[in-house]
Amino acid sequence: MSDRSHLFSLRIGHALRDVLAEGYSLHKFGKDLLAGITVGIIAIPLAMALAIASGVAPQYGLYTAIIAGFVIALTGGSRYSISGPTAAFVVILYPVALKYGLSGLLVATVLSGILLLIMAVMRLGRLIEYIPESVTLGFTAGIAVVIATLQIKDFFGLNITDMPEHYVEKITVLAQHLPQAAWPSVCVAAVTLAVMLGWPKLKTIVPAHLPALFIGTMLAALLLQFGFELDTIGSRFSYTAPDGSSGNGIPPYLPYFDWPWLRPGPDGQMLTFSWQLAKDLLAAAFAMAMLGAIESLLCAVVLDGMSGRRHSANSELFGQGIGNIIAPFFGGITATAALARSSANFKAGAQSPIAAMVHALVLLLGLVLLAALLSYVPMAALAALLIMVAWNMSEAPKALHLLKTAPRSDIWVFLTCFSLTVLFDMVIAITTGILLAALLFVKEIAEMSKVTDISSNRKQVEQPIPDGWQVLKISGPLFFAAAERIFADIARLSERSHGLVLYMDGVPLLDAGGLAALNKLISKCHKSKTRLVIADLQFQPLKTLAKAGVKPVPGLLSFYPTLREALETLYQQAAAAEDQDG
Repeated sequence: MSDRSHLFSLRIGHALRDVLAEGYSLHKFGKDLLAGITVGIIAIPLAMALAIASGVAPQYGLYTAIIAGFVIALTGGSRYSISGPTAAFVVILYPVALKYGLSGLLVATVLSGILLLIMAVMRLGRLIEYIPESVTLGFTAGIAVVIATLQIKDFFGLNITDMPEHYVEKITVLAQHLPQAAWPSVCVAAVTLAVMLGWPKLKTIVPAHLPALFIGTMLAALLLQFGFELDTIGSRFSYTAPDGSSGNGIPPYLPYFDWPWLRPGPDGQMLTFSWQLAKDLLAAAFAMAMLGAIESLLCAVVLDGMSGRRHSANSELFGQGIGNIIAPFFGGITATAALARSSANFKAGAQSPIAAMVHALVLLLGLVLLAALLSYVPMAALAALLIMVAWNMSEAPKALHLLKTAPRSDIWVFLTCFSLTVLFDMVIAITTGILLAALLFVKEIAEMSKVTDISSNRKQVEQPIPDGWQVLKISGPLFFAAAERIFADIARLSERSHGLVLYMDGVPLLDAGGLAALNKLISKCHKSKTRLVIADLQFQPLKTLAKAGVKPVPGLLSFYPTLREALETLYQQAAAAEDQDG
């Protein structure tokens, strides 16, 4: 694949087809099997924790990783990506689940999948190139802060029935309830967090969150034995079995097919369709699709750097779309590629998307075989796990480096995206951030355009020019943000000149705004009877002038292919005028 073809190609199952075309052996399958088992074990507690953080029961996170994880690997364009619920989605999914229940969240997920398919068909995968790092760092850091804030309730065992919608109000409520912290929950959360922080120092292949959750769960079981109260998955969540009986924790059953809108709503009832509902869910779906596209493609770019391979951006969007359409029919919430799990997959020796399919099957076995044990996991331990996930996704070292070393414009974009993500929502943050970055970029490019008087520069103008003439060199693009200023400066100079030579070899672009400004200058020179000579036009400005029908005007406007030819003609005309005067 050529250096840029990965940004434009689109075919279903691109990554898997590439692997099979290269030749897939039993040896490669063995590596995929080991990698899939490894990342599958890692994904079990993460999938549950992220589902709970998103406002739904933990089994729906497992359903997401099973169904979407398998389908996206089968149909997508990234060889090593592992898809499932991710921390970045929490800030979008939680308000939807709170207001519209599971059914509303699943319908919005289907809509987001359709939008991802449209983006793939329109070949929008290449647009990932145009999202500045200051924007991605800003909104991911903001999401991390929101996720960490949402975990304070379970970390400290606070008895808060309803959390406010807005961030400042959340902080106020949490601060008011903080004196009521339950020390058993704090103890379990602190021990879990301490193990996660200290475990990497042992330099084992076992990821830190597995032993941390195990130790946290054992400590919680001990505290429960002594009569202390602790919230666990089993005590907080319940389910109804196919035979009508009820149970606590996670149902040990396979995900089953059902229409997304028939799942429980916010009050346990089915959704009633309305145009307002469609409008609200479509807005949420757009946010899900945008974030899913950004996160999955950024993940694929990182994996490309690690592996030396090339993903197919549009094929990956297509796979993400199919996965997010199919998963909700089996209870799966929104999914995208998860960078931490994908990196672990590659480092574990994955060779192909088959590793991601194995990971999904491991989760399926875990759901059926370990459901009873998973019910004992304390909520405080999961809160500590998610705080660590939030810290990792914040990329704080990168953000601090940007704040210390980046230009002021990038710092403003970062701070804007970060603040808007925390205080409002991610869609507003990304939209504002990209617009602000674009405006600041336009401002910086416009400031690069300048006009310089080179009449006395003997490297470019070898002989003194006739009295009343000036040679002006224009550098930089003459577009809407710069042209008016440049040509206004030239117009002021033309008031005291008999003629101007515009040396334009440093002008790569002339847009409609630049053309309009040039025409104003030509009109002004015509009124003041100032001659205008334009020399050394590049291809694009020359093409623009030709298309606009700008032609030489005898005695007013003339064009020359080089500055040397323009000056020679000027010298000859000056010499001829002197002879006539003599």
